[in-house]
This record gives sequence, structure tokens and C-alpha cells, in this order.
Amino acid sequence: MAEQRKTTPATALARDLARTVRGEVDFGAAARALTTMDASNYRRVPVGVVAPRDAADVAAALAVCREHGTPVLPRGAGTSIAGQATGVGVVLDLTRHLRSIVSVDPAARTAVVQPGVVLDDLRDAVRPYGLTFGPDPSTHSRCTLGGMIGNNACGAHSVAWGTTADNLRALSVTTYGGEELRLGQGWDSLTGGASGSASAGVRAGLRALVDAHLAPLRTGFPTGLPRRISGYALDALLPENGTDLARAFCGGEGTLGVVTEAELRLVEAPAARALAVLGYPDESAAAEAAAGLLPYGPLTVEGMAQDLVTARAGRDLPRGAAWLFVETGGATPAEARAAAEAILRAADALAGTVVTDPAGQRALWRVREDAAGTATRMPDGTEAWPGWEDCAVPPARLGPYLRDFRALLAEHGLRGTPYGHFGDGCIHVRIDFDLLTEDGVRRFRRFSEDTASLVVAYGGALSGEHGDGLARAELLPRMYGDELVALFGRFKDVWDPDGGMNPGVLARPGRLDDQLRFTVLPRERVQVAFGYPHDGPGGGDFARAVSRCVGVAKCRVAGPNPGSGVMCPSFRATGEETHSTRGRARLLHEMLAGEVVTDGWRSTEVRDALDLCLSCKGCRSDCPVGVDMATYKAEFLHHHYAGRLRPAAHYAMGMLPRWLRLAAPYARVLNTAARVRPLAAVAKRLGGIAPERTIPLLATETFGQWLRRRARARGRQRGTAVGGGRTTVVLWPDTFTEHLSPEVGRAAVRVLEAAGLDVVVPPRARVCCGLTYVSTGQLDRARTVMRRTLDALEPALGKGLPVVVLEPSCAAALSSDLPELLGDDPRSARLAASVRTFARALEEYAPDWRPPRVDRPVAGQTHCHQHAVLGDDADRRLRERAGLTGELSGGCCGLAGNFGFERGHYGVSVACAEDQLLPAVRAAHAAHTAGELGPGPGAEILADGFSCRTQLAQLGGHRARHLAEVLAEALGEGSAETTAETPRRR
Repeated sequence: MAEQRKTTPATALARDLARTVRGEVDFGAAARALTTMDASNYRRVPVGVVAPRDAADVAAALAVCREHGTPVLPRGAGTSIAGQATGVGVVLDLTRHLRSIVSVDPAARTAVVQPGVVLDDLRDAVRPYGLTFGPDPSTHSRCTLGGMIGNNACGAHSVAWGTTADNLRALSVTTYGGEELRLGQGWDSLTGGASGSASAGVRAGLRALVDAHLAPLRTGFPTGLPRRISGYALDALLPENGTDLARAFCGGEGTLGVVTEAELRLVEAPAARALAVLGYPDESAAAEAAAGLLPYGPLTVEGMAQDLVTARAGRDLPRGAAWLFVETGGATPAEARAAAEAILRAADALAGTVVTDPAGQRALWRVREDAAGTATRMPDGTEAWPGWEDCAVPPARLGPYLRDFRALLAEHGLRGTPYGHFGDGCIHVRIDFDLLTEDGVRRFRRFSEDTASLVVAYGGALSGEHGDGLARAELLPRMYGDELVALFGRFKDVWDPDGGMNPGVLARPGRLDDQLRFTVLPRERVQVAFGYPHDGPGGGDFARAVSRCVGVAKCRVAGPNPGSGVMCPSFRATGEETHSTRGRARLLHEMLAGEVVTDGWRSTEVRDALDLCLSCKGCRSDCPVGVDMATYKAEFLHHHYAGRLRPAAHYAMGMLPRWLRLAAPYARVLNTAARVRPLAAVAKRLGGIAPERTIPLLATETFGQWLRRRARARGRQRGTAVGGGRTTVVLWPDTFTEHLSPEVGRAAVRVLEAAGLDVVVPPRARVCCGLTYVSTGQLDRARTVMRRTLDALEPALGKGLPVVVLEPSCAAALSSDLPELLGDDPRSARLAASVRTFARALEEYAPDWRPPRVDRPVAGQTHCHQHAVLGDDADRRLRERAGLTGELSGGCCGLAGNFGFERGHYGVSVACAEDQLLPAVRAAHAAHTAGELGPGPGAEILADGFSCRTQLAQLGGHRARHLAEVLAEALGEGSAETTAETPRRR
């Protein structure tokens, strides 16, 4: 009895679910925190999360929840923008197990899928048959088919292939009441239930609803709208519309039942595509032109204005202040190009161009696909939010509507950046709502109400793609009237008489200004170590920084070919939301809220989620909104371990520069000891190092010692130029080059001198970028080290000398971490501005120098920090001039400084390396072995980062080199200096 008294309703529910469901049941704080939000402005806290293994598990979970009177929310990737993927009961995570492509019938052009299948996975599976699934929202790399059915998703190609509802043949669904039904076209298609009584009951209820209200169903829905997603599609049940039950269910936003299987129509994918890019003076002009291009049969007619285009992307666009992207298809490239050129001739545009190069098309489409994230920041850095995200009007009326919409924004003192599916009359926009103050929220409501009236006046729909959810369902009476909205409630009741499916959405909704996710955040600024200069007025607002994550989930991209990006290696390795950038941001948000995650900076849930963050900084560049989880992790560790004992790895590897300086005089002895397995095992155990790792050998002569010996041989004094050129550069003696790979430094000196540059090094002081201290959250120590570095570099900074950094992670730390930790020191900005990579220094300060020709293909990896912070354009150009052909892989090597060496991280570290780096290097070796590269040496394995080179050596036995080493070797005469003076490690 005492035990029963201690049992809460939630624990009783969790216990019964765990006994009944074969999938995972998690009612812990972390699981709940991860699902409080989707990609909207809203937040609802669930009681727990269940990941059913199959349809039977879904039914079992629903039965238990029904018995306990607990609502249920089916959830896919959680990228919904209107709040419908948030819920107060049990979240059914359909992405973990229900992700099988059951069958593909190329002849019938159909596929049967489970709801957790990611759209791109389906498209990859049917591509060999020349087929695709037509609807393709910008989240195609992570959105699930179940979510697309829930929202009736559309995407850029809907002008050609329609919405998700247009591409459904049949659905298998399970209702909250336990009925397992099959839905298709025609009343007789509704089948299911052991006795048939369940399906008969639903069928009878729906028929009675339709038969009794034929008039409002025939007259109450707007016409001439390719994109009408708002409300329930009750008109699909009319006999003249084929009594399409699957279509009526589609767009139900999880309020009617759980989709367990879907039969989809596939379409023929054009063998070739071309892209006509048309420039217009403004977005209204582009919108007015869009409808006139539809008779030419384009695949897409997408529009955006210059608000969303970065300066770099703008260089690739024709003249104008707004653009249409009009894609055409054909059986051959010539046919596709001819169709695009016909559109170019017909368009009344300021300027235009046709892009046929696939890489060029991808680059342009990325600008459009990232708009859901980039639109969240106004040009001045002000935040912008969804809330009036995707209304649609008849395409022919889009231009005037946009002008009135802009006027309405101005009337309310708001700003937004419209873009979207101009050919379908569907507009997306993020608006700079103030959702933190009461006055701002009131303005948000008034604007939403006024805009709803404007859309209806134009004969439009409140939602043209993303659904109504919590954001717009309250306003549906303005569009449909009270009678039809009342029928929506009755329609839901037929499917869900107990009201257990995602209550508060679509039928009987709550207020659009309730349950906003920002209201739980602290009103006072959190005391933090980093500056966060771009977050909040004047910077420094950690809550604003964490709120950058709007949930579009680009970090959840997985699969064999994720492209050249980096984000998010730990999610790609584990597939777990908690190890995605979005998942970690959600946990930090809940940590600040204090409702679900209650221990603040001491939270073990946040600590465990951040444990597998590699601090690769990939999200800093790849996330459309610039979430910087590496910085957030360092900030959290700083507070989490304040005044507490840290993990052994923080002392061993976090303080690596200190230990390496102390160890340098004993390098030979320590190298010998490292080869003795028992001694190495003890050292690794004491240092928190993974037992699978080999301890790197120390240089028996450091880079600094070599420089001094070389200077003495040349009669030069320490700290003066070691070359004889005219332009002076400071070569940064980073810890890795100094103590672990001095051959890189020697090679760099050789190349820089050959290019006619004077090379100097900082005075013999303990300069350090502070990287290892930052990555382990030892930020007080990092600031001390960084200030000492600024003191040592002050003379060079005063002369305006560039600082050439060979190790990309150190260059990134000096460029980003140092000024954000020492924002009060003006020297930090000067140093950050002075940092140059090896290739960029050669390009800027020796522009006429011609590198030696190497003439070999390359393989390897662009360092993740270089990709995220520094860029690699100069490296690409230098490799091209040297005859080093081919592309380096993206991703992260998985070693990532201390990460891959820490105990418990080895498996994930290997998985990250196997994602892109190791396969790329193995493929290069295989091509050489097979003679595909012709006679001569094989591919040069390039890796500028010490971690990348170490990972390649330890996991694959591959010898990778810094670009400086390759060029130094190719210099020919005189290059022996760099090799003859290289002491052997013993």
C-alpha cells in the first residue's frame, strides 16, 4: 500500500507502457525536454516518450494511454512550424523504428512506407527506377513521410506534382480507440477491425456527416487555390471528389489517428534539369510574373527577395532585387535547357540566366532551402520568428497581396522577409515579433488577426503548406465560418471520440498567443563567460543564443552522402536526437527554463547530451541560424565543473600545452615508455584516455628548438626574421606543431621563404591560443593564457603583421574564441583580424609566387574548424595552382582534439571517421591500385589538422600530410633542408 501511495499517475503510466510496449519507453527529464518544441514558437511539455517498434506496438501504446486517459501525439522529425508537433501527453517517436520502405513497385509507380521513413531515403531508393516522390519540402533531408502526411506537406515542386495528399493511394491508421483501419478512395475502401464493426462505425459516422451537410461542404471551401492546407479536407469526401478518405485524413496534424503505413504514388523524375534564374525589381513584380510562367510547364516557380540573399550568394544571381527560380526538366540536358531558355525569353525580367551545371544548381537551391533558417535573422541581426509563416492566395493575385502584406507589416511596426512558392501563391515569412514582452505578444495577436482578414479578402488560405497547429487554428472561423469549423470538430469526433489525439490542434484549438516557448526563459541575463556578441541587444545574452535554434533540424541529416558539410557528426554516428545540435539546444533551453531540467548548470541531462559533442563547430556554419554548440558546450562545462573535481581527461588533455612543455626535455624517455604496454595502459587510465588509443610520440626536437638551431647556424638571433624576403609574417608556433609535428612547421618555413616572405616567430614566451582549455570548459584558465598571448604578440600587432597559423583549430580559436572571451581587450579583435591560414597568407602576401607543380590527385579532409570558421577558398585555389586535383571530403575526422582520445568516446570517434573521411581515403587508394588514376604516384592524402592526421594513421594506417609539407617536398633543390634537419623520433 505504501508503494502504491508513492506512485504518481505518470510513473504508473510509464510502468504500464514499459510492461506492454516492446519499444523504448522514456519518461526521464531529457526525453521530455527534447520533445517540448518543434520548429515553431510554441512549447508544450509531454509526460513521456515512447518509440514503438511496429504497428502492433503503436496499438499497444495507444491502449495503455487510453486506459490512463492520457493524450497521444505522433511525431516524426519535429520540423513543424505551427506547433502541432508539440504535445502534453505521450509522444510517439515514429523515427526510431518505423522507418522501413516496405516495398517499391516500379511498374505501378507506387511505394509502401512506414511513417518514420525520411523523404530523401525514399527518393534514393526509387531513383534507380527513374522515379521520385513529388512533394519535397525544404527539410527533405530529414522530414519523415508520416510528418508530411500529417501536415499535407508540399515543397518546391508542387506546381508540377502537387501536395502529399495528391500523391497518396492508401493509408493504414490506428485510432486512439484502438481501431486499425485501411483508408483509400471510396466508402468501401475504409476497412479494418476484426469484426468489421469498427470500420463500419467510422464509415457510417463520416457518411452521415457528409450527407447532412452537403451544401456547406460544397460552398464553404475557397476555390482556385493550389495550396489550401488549412482545416480538415472534408470536401475530399464529396462524391464528385471521389470520396477520398486517405486525402481527407491527410493534413489532420496527428489529431485523427496514427499512420502506421502509407501507399504512395511515385512520379517519373526528369533525366535532366535546368534552372532559369530571373531578376526583378522587387518581390511583387516577381510574384506578378510567376503565374504567367505556369503554362510553360515548369517543375518549380520559387521566389525570394534580396533580404534573404547573402552578399556571396548574390554574386551568382542576375541583376535585380528579387528573383524567380524556375526549374525545368527534360529527357536530355538539351531538352531541359531549351525549356528553361523558353521561359527566359517569355519572362518580362530585368535580367536572367540559365544554369545547367548540377553543382551550380545545388548552390542556388541551397540559398532557397536554407531560407527557413536564414530568415530568422534580419539584416541588422534582429531576430525574426514564424507565426504567420505560410499563407496562400490564388497565384494570379499574389503580387497585389504582397504589396498589401508589406503595408500591413509597416502599419504594425514589423519587418519580415517573404519568400516561397510563388507559382502556387504560397508565401513563407519570418517576422521580427517581440514574443518576450506582453506588449509584443499583444502586437503578435493583433497582426495575426489582421493578416488573417487580409488573406481571406484575397480568397486565400491561412496555411498553404505547414498546417494550422497552435498558430492559426484559432483563426479558422475567419476563413471558413462558424458552421464549417463546427463540422471540423464533428469530423474529429468520428475518428477520435475520446479526444485523445493531439488535443488543442485544429479542432477546438487554444489561443494562438498561449504556450509560447519564450515565456519560460529567464528575464534577467544569465552570467556567462563568452561574449555572444550577436545575441541580444549589445550581445551577451545566453538565452537568446540558445533560442537561435528554431528547430528546422538540418543537424539531423544522416545517410551515406550528406554532402560537404560537417554538422552534426555525433547525430550521424548515433541517430539519437539528444546527440544532435537541435537536441542539445533544446536541453539547454529547458535548463534555463528550469521546469523539466531542474538542476541548472549542474544538470546531468545536459552534461550527458554534450558529452558526445565533438566541438567541431560545424553548426556554426552549417546551421542556417548559426547555432554554435561548441561554444555553448564550453560555457556549460565552465559552470558545471566550477568548484568541482573534473574528469581526468580535462586535466590530462585540457592542459595539454602545459604538460607538453614540461615533457619536452624528456621526449626520448617518454616515447620509450609509451611503447611499453603496461606503462602506457597506466598512463591512459590515469589520464582518462581511451584504452584503444595509441599515445602520440613527442618530437625529440621541438619546432622552436629547430628554429633556434637554424638561426644560430645562419648567424641570426632569436625572434628575428628566419627568411630573407620583403614582407614579414608571424608564424604561429601552435602546441601541436611545436611538440608533436614540427615537420609541418619546418615545411611551412621553407615554403613561405620560397615565396619571398620574411618569417618571424613570437618571442620565446608561452604563447597559446587556449584551444584545449576552451574545449574542456576551463575558461578562466583560457582567458589567462590568451591574455599572456596578447602581451607577447603586442609588438607584432602594433606593426600590423599577419599571423600565419598552420593548425586550423588553433586559427579558429584565435579568430573566434579569443575575441569572444576577451571582448574587453581591443587587442583581441586586432589579433583575430590578423590571423591567416597558410594558403591565405601565400595568396595575400605573395600573390605572384607560383607554387611547385605536384600534379597528383588528392584525398583527405578539410578540417572541420576551417570549414566552419575560416573557409577554404584560398586552399582550393592554392591546390589548383599546384596541380593537386580533386575534392577533399567534408564531415569531421572524429578525433576532434581531445574528444576521440577520451575514454568512452572511441566508438563514436570511429563512426565519425567512417562517415566520410575513411571511405574517401580508401576509395582513393582503391582507385590507384586499380590503375584508374593512370601511371605515377597515387592520391596525396591531405589533412592540415593534427587530429585528422592522427585519426587516419591510427584507424587506417594512412600517412596524411599538411599542404605545406607537400609543397615543400615539391620545391626540389633546397628542400632537403627541411628533411635533413628532421630528427628521427625514437
